[in-house]
Order: sequence, then structure tokens, then C-alpha cells
Amino acid sequence: MRIVSFKTPKPKQFNYKPRYYDEDKEALEQKKAAMGLKAKVTHQEGLRLQMSRKWHKGADVEEKSNLSKFISYFVYSTVIIGGVYLIFFTDFVYKLIALFGIRLGE
Repeated sequence: MRIVSFKTPKPKQFNYKPRYYDEDKEALEQKKAAMGLKAKVTHQEGLRLQMSRKWHKGADVEEKSNLSKFISYFVYSTVIIGGVYLIFFTDFVYKLIALFGIRLGE
């Protein structure tokens, strides 16, 4: 016995229209469009080509940024190692404290 009955929706229709796809022809058209020659490329495909070109240009920038990251990490690590050396292996800290007039260990 059902107390509440809901209306169940009918399943949506599947509308499949097969198309012929020639991968070699598509690649040739994209190469023509990339070189600026006349090609049968739709507006959306043209935008996709422009985006892919810009993304590939961005990869070069990313490599440069990796180099700059490496340089900055090298500089930071050098400063940290130098600071640790000054603190633990020299009397720089004691001289700095004595400069302010504080006497330690007397």
C-alpha cells in the first residue's frame, strides 16, 4: 500500500547522430590554420588553436620561472646557511650583545 505516490519522469531520449571523422584531414586543416593559410576551420576551432598556441608559449615562460625559482632558492639557502654559521661558529652574537651593553656569563 502506497501512502505517497510520486510521478516518476520518463527517461530522456538518446539522440545519437553518427558522423564520419578523418583524423588525418583534421590534423592537416589545423596545421594550415596554424600557418595562416586558408583552411576550413570554424570559429570555435580557430579559438582552440589560438589557445593552444598561447599555452605552448606559456611553457617557455614556465621553464624560465623554474630557473628563477632555483636561483631564489639558492640565494635563500645561502643566506640561511650563512646565518647559522655566524650564530654557531663565530663570536659575532657575543660582540653584538656586548655592543648593546649587556654582559653575559660573568
